[in-house]
Amino acid sequence: MQLTESALRNPPAVAAVLALILLFGGLALYRLPLQLFPDIERPQLSVSSNWRAASPQELESEIVEPIERVMQGLPGLESMESNIGNGFGGVNLSFAVGSDMKSAAVEVISRLNRLPPLPREASPPVLQSAGDSNSTLTFFFVQQLPGSTGDLNEHLRLIEERLVPRFESIPGVAAVEIQGGMPEELRISVDLNRAAALGIELPLIARQAARATDVSAGLVEDGRREYSLRFAGRYAPEELGELVLAWREGRPVRLRDVANIRVQPVEARFFSYQNGNPAIGLRFLRQADANVLATLAAVRAEVDRVRETELKPLGLDIQQSFDASVFIQRAISLLSGNLLAGMLLAVGCLWWFLRDLRATLLIAAAIPICLLSTFIVLQLGGRSLNVISLAGLAFAVGMVMDAAVVVAENILRLREAGMARFEAALQGTREVGGALLASTLTTVAVFLPVLSLQDVEGQLFADLALTVSIAVSISLLVALTVLPAAAGRWLNPGARGKLAHGWPQLTERVLVWTATRPRQWVGAALLVLAPALLAWLLMPQLDYLPPVKRAAVDAQFSFPPGMSPARVNAELVPTLLERMRPFMDGERAPQLSNWYLSVWSGGGTIGARVTDPDTIGELERLVRDEVIQGLPDTRAFAAEGELFGGFGTSARAISVHLQHADGDALREAATAAREKLSTRFPGANVQVLPNADVATPELRVLPDDRRLAEVGWARADLADAVRVLGQGLWLGEHFDGDSRLPILLGVDSGRSDSVSTLGAQPLMTPLGGVLPLAELARTETLLSPSQLRRVDGRRSLTLVFDPPADLALEDALNVLEAEILPELRQLLPADAGIRMAGSADRLDAIVGSMGANFGLALVVLFLLMAAMFRSLTDSALVMASLPLAVLGGVLGLWALKLTVGQNLDLLSMIGFVMLLGMVVNTAILLLAQTRSAQSRGLSIEDALREAMNQRLRPVLIAALTGVFGALPMAISPGPGAAIYRGLAAVSVGGVALSLVFTFVLVPVLARLFERQRVAAVEPAAVPA
Repeated sequence: MQLTESALRNPPAVAAVLALILLFGGLALYRLPLQLFPDIERPQLSVSSNWRAASPQELESEIVEPIERVMQGLPGLESMESNIGNGFGGVNLSFAVGSDMKSAAVEVISRLNRLPPLPREASPPVLQSAGDSNSTLTFFFVQQLPGSTGDLNEHLRLIEERLVPRFESIPGVAAVEIQGGMPEELRISVDLNRAAALGIELPLIARQAARATDVSAGLVEDGRREYSLRFAGRYAPEELGELVLAWREGRPVRLRDVANIRVQPVEARFFSYQNGNPAIGLRFLRQADANVLATLAAVRAEVDRVRETELKPLGLDIQQSFDASVFIQRAISLLSGNLLAGMLLAVGCLWWFLRDLRATLLIAAAIPICLLSTFIVLQLGGRSLNVISLAGLAFAVGMVMDAAVVVAENILRLREAGMARFEAALQGTREVGGALLASTLTTVAVFLPVLSLQDVEGQLFADLALTVSIAVSISLLVALTVLPAAAGRWLNPGARGKLAHGWPQLTERVLVWTATRPRQWVGAALLVLAPALLAWLLMPQLDYLPPVKRAAVDAQFSFPPGMSPARVNAELVPTLLERMRPFMDGERAPQLSNWYLSVWSGGGTIGARVTDPDTIGELERLVRDEVIQGLPDTRAFAAEGELFGGFGTSARAISVHLQHADGDALREAATAAREKLSTRFPGANVQVLPNADVATPELRVLPDDRRLAEVGWARADLADAVRVLGQGLWLGEHFDGDSRLPILLGVDSGRSDSVSTLGAQPLMTPLGGVLPLAELARTETLLSPSQLRRVDGRRSLTLVFDPPADLALEDALNVLEAEILPELRQLLPADAGIRMAGSADRLDAIVGSMGANFGLALVVLFLLMAAMFRSLTDSALVMASLPLAVLGGVLGLWALKLTVGQNLDLLSMIGFVMLLGMVVNTAILLLAQTRSAQSRGLSIEDALREAMNQRLRPVLIAALTGVFGALPMAISPGPGAAIYRGLAAVSVGGVALSLVFTFVLVPVLARLFERQRVAAVEPAAVPA
């Protein structure tokens, strides 16, 4: 080979290249962004709008449904989900992977311009990107320490104007979102009795206060000077009480005569606590190319400065809640330890065979060279260093020495035959170069389907395929250049170690056993057909993604229907705070590092983390059995959180969309299905979104049109009056050049919080005088949903079933299909829709995609072998070794299944694809050497004898170093180990079993099909 000859003639150049690799590889390792998972593109956009005090039904009809209607037919749109609550509506648009999101955003904005006019109080729709992976960097809480005076909400402006800008200026931080804290409003609180006594109508107050605003009147010329004309009609908040509403008995009635005007926080609808103290949350979002660990270190340093300079003097503190760096460091530390252990085991195995320190070090040098070169390529490609890419490097450790072992063995053999150093290095490399090229191409080629997966899962595991492909490709260059250049000086032909000349006794036994045609047919059946059948029968049940715990316990609450967040905060939250206090104070085990509690309308959540990760199971039990129990009319669920999946669910969660306009029928069917699943699988997390139990009591006011006409009012006037009696009528905004305050017209502290007194509220009318509300309208009480959900334009309830950890996703789907869905179809109207989504929908797509890619990998392998051997028969002989490997992978999975409950998840499927390129190398080397010997005139028996004796040790070394390199990842527990444990088990089992039997299979098939083989190819064309 020209490349090898150039390296042999210029060793200094090879040394210079190695020095550059060491230098730039080290720099790349230092500069690579370090994070937990690769960046994943989830092409999603969200459109949201707020409408203060509006019910979900009003938001649906006036805002959400019009948005959905104009979004129909968006290019690339796959699904559209809307979630609507009191005062808020959001539409999430999911696009096909690979969509041009910039063009999609422009199209969405264009379509939003087609919306009909929105209600006056509604905010304009806001478009946001919702698909950035790993966007959350960390969470902090600003908390009020015990003993400090005042209210935490008084410091909201400090957080907004001083803390957030400092945090957002940190390199790597994209934005900081404030979660909690109540903004201020300008509240006009009317005394209804006083207004009625003075004859002041509520619509009059609303009109007068809303019209008190500044007006520009254009320009006025005065000689050579031009003036802008502006009417200053706006009142300052402290002056608004001087507004004249009417004249009574020659005296003005001012706004302050019938109302109190003050700036105050809006009514709290969200409450947060950290470590038992009132708190306001801060969510830090990271930039796409940020180094997570470095950014977190900078954030913590800035937080420490803020704590001392800004917060401590005010009796405040700031503490971190979610710290991604803890898990990243633990997971990467474990994986790095596995990588190091694999390296030591692989090098130890190499030394055991060679018994030559120089040869061992020379061949083992391929590991750092390949790893550092891989770091360079990853940095040039804009990739990050994460648990997936590190797992790929760990797998590559046992593979990158394969080519070097084969080259070194062949060079030593020629040196012992008396050949000079230069000629032995050149000839030895040339003899095996073709076979090594073939084996490397097969290893890389099988990863092409994985790299071509464009969905979320394909993006997640592409880093593994990429790192292995890069490392193995570079290992071929190392074997063809670096090793021959150093072989003459380093390799000692006198020390050959174990099995240097093969295992002649074993070779003879195999040749004798495979000598006759019947034995050959029996061997082919036992080593090809039987493994294929057994692999099919023993294949574990399908699953989606492995359960990866994040050492935190999450609890979810569904509070009593109609119970306000303020009432929950007053009645239920103190109980939860008291139950969690002993764990935080160290009075009870396990000791908490931090915990938080958040409460909102209808629901809430607890998140807790322990100082000792080994006690997380005990904390989960205590939270589930003690902390969240006994709360009146409250549903609660607690479990250890998972990295894959959303809050409260895992990546294995199955969603069933129930769709129909009849909300009562949907709730009845969803509740029945939830109860049946909870009974069928005790402890499983079963939810209905939105919660079917949460129906808010609604006090509906029905106008009496005839009576309204008699007193001089229209429906709109009464509607404004009802808003005033409720949460307030929005009049506009006050802007002081710095901030905006919404102006609201409401009632005084005597506002009807009691249903019984609402109808008695006095209202001044134009023609009827002072009348109670009950004379103008009647009221009725009913239940209405506090949340609505729409999927692809239809009202929906979504049943979310998170199977227990010991239940495979495939089995869970079978239970749903056989037991739950038939019952749902009976309970729902005939025209209702039932759609499977979530991991169920993704599992079908992934299995289909992986099946197609597995078949494509087989085709690619077959064609590559046919091109290398110039024989379809020889290509088929190499491919026949795959059933043994697949069976070994299945047995490896079963070994894990019996110990830790491993199923056939997505990463294990990728392991089988990777296995294809690993196990054919043994068959390639044996068959290539056999054909090379036959081309020199040897019989098939002598050619097989030579191939088995010459290639036994390099094949054993290559296979065993691969096994030992992956073994630590298959057996070691720890954070994140579940991500790659199944893949490692597949690799170890497949390589080990195929190694044991391939030395029998190749002679069997080579002899069996010798008569059908075409004439021997030219020696120069045969890979050796």
